[in-house]
Amino acid sequence: MKYDFDKKVDRTGTNAAKLIGYKSYIFHADDTMELPFKDDEFIHLWVADMEFACAPEILDAIRARLDRQILGYTVNSDSRLYDALNTWCKERYDFEFKREELVLSAGVVPAIVRLISYIVKDNDKVLFNTPAYGQFANACRINQKEYITSDLIKDEDGKYTIDFEDMDKKMAQADVPLFILCNPHNPTGRSWSEEELEKMAELIKKHDMWVISDEIHCDLRRADAPKHIPLGKVMPDYDKLITCMAASKSFNIAGLSESSIIIRNEKLRKQWLIYSDGLVNPLSHEGTIAAYTKGADWLKECNEYLDGNFELVNTYLKEELPEIIITPSETTYLAWVDFSNYFEENEKVELFFATKSGVLIEADKAFVDNANRMVRINIACPRDYLKEGLERMVDSIKNKHDEPFLGLTSNTKL
Repeated sequence: MKYDFDKKVDRTGTNAAKLIGYKSYIFHADDTMELPFKDDEFIHLWVADMEFACAPEILDAIRARLDRQILGYTVNSDSRLYDALNTWCKERYDFEFKREELVLSAGVVPAIVRLISYIVKDNDKVLFNTPAYGQFANACRINQKEYITSDLIKDEDGKYTIDFEDMDKKMAQADVPLFILCNPHNPTGRSWSEEELEKMAELIKKHDMWVISDEIHCDLRRADAPKHIPLGKVMPDYDKLITCMAASKSFNIAGLSESSIIIRNEKLRKQWLIYSDGLVNPLSHEGTIAAYTKGADWLKECNEYLDGNFELVNTYLKEELPEIIITPSETTYLAWVDFSNYFEENEKVELFFATKSGVLIEADKAFVDNANRMVRINIACPRDYLKEGLERMVDSIKNKHDEPFLGLTSNTKL
């Protein structure tokens, strides 16, 4: 490989949320929480950023911008980002959009928060599928809006499909104007097929729904997975569709905080722009453009490396824990694993792995519904690091009943 994905990058002293934010994010506790591992002894397989060094082409672009010596107020005034992203989407997904439809946000989640405030009126609700990325629910809470859910259906092999009959009933409710689609789906890793997307499109049109399509994980795909299909390609003329994309997950640049939001509806877009100053971070902007124009080779090798990591997860966990169910991965760098045969219902899975194995993962309540005893494992890390994490997890399960697990809280002393 041209790029070294086995390299372990030292992130200490960088204020990395992954290293210092786990007590508040995972356990909703403060720094008084005591665990039997020091911060630097944990294996971090939780929040969705990578342990891979950024593509050097992106770092070079940022350095080149620094060499211009002034970092004053900056706007997205030229067509470079539009040209880069539109070309990226056209070449990979046969999807194009108009330049005037593109607005920028500090992230996809902040964009969803804003869009809910514009679209969803008082006493109305938001619909999304579950298990769901927890920030969808949080975006509703921030806006003091309720949400309703439609559970995905999981078969005995762990594969998820859509309950279209249930979705139809939920969309038919007069107080549900907005559907948030996760395409591809986080946390299950499903890549929705053209047939599935067309059925969704039929329901969306039937009920005249607004739809936000979160496509942030679209570039991260298994070698044998079908090509990503943007909902915007299936619904080329649907005015009430907003597509959210970003280089943040694909290229491990979430900290640059720049996402692309494609808003077709002119009235909604004007509303967005009224509350936007048009400014961008000059370094973030150059990094994002470089990702789409110069990052293809890095991304290709990254996906190939992730294929190998997923193979490790599948073979090792299934061999060591035969009753485990691993959802077949098509996208993302997040393994979705069913540990229900190894834990009691509502057992504190995240806390168990943190205290017994020194591995930090997200599970259960980190997601919205339909996720009891499910674990999301971030495998975007050097293989030796991942292997150590998996070995620790397996060892803790095999020795689970050697001593009682007390269900520790922030007030528990060890």
